[in-house]
Amino acid sequence: MTGTSGTGIDPRGPRVGAGITSVLLIAVILLSGAAGLVVLAVVVASFALGTAAGVGRTWQGALYRRVIQPRLGPPAELEDPAPPRFAQAVGLLITAAGLVLGLLGVTWAPPVFAGVALVAAFLNAVFGFCLGCEMYVLLRRLRRPTVA
Repeated sequence: MTGTSGTGIDPRGPRVGAGITSVLLIAVILLSGAAGLVVLAVVVASFALGTAAGVGRTWQGALYRRVIQPRLGPPAELEDPAPPRFAQAVGLLITAAGLVLGLLGVTWAPPVFAGVALVAAFLNAVFGFCLGCEMYVLLRRLRRPTVA
């Protein structure tokens, strides 16, 4: 979530952020009505900030940088910030769709879209597998021109 040197980021930061996001998404699924929509709006705002400014600029990034990172040693390696930023955009699209539909009265949408986002956040938090990052890498490969 925060660069420790150069342009790379500490890969542990996005995992912590994904853990926090997982907890919030579970709350969206368990809550109903306006309370669930408020929590989902917080998640959407976090993803929007992460998409626009990078994962280190979210409130989860600030929490990691100020509370957790000082207690850890330096990361073994740094991560390119582009894939996690793309993953934030994917999360934004999914959760924003759930929020908009929920605000339009489609009551099943917030927990369903939160559930989809929860799968990705949980995979990142627990296993270090960033689904959005993998999508980014795949799309980059598909965009490369083939060499003859």
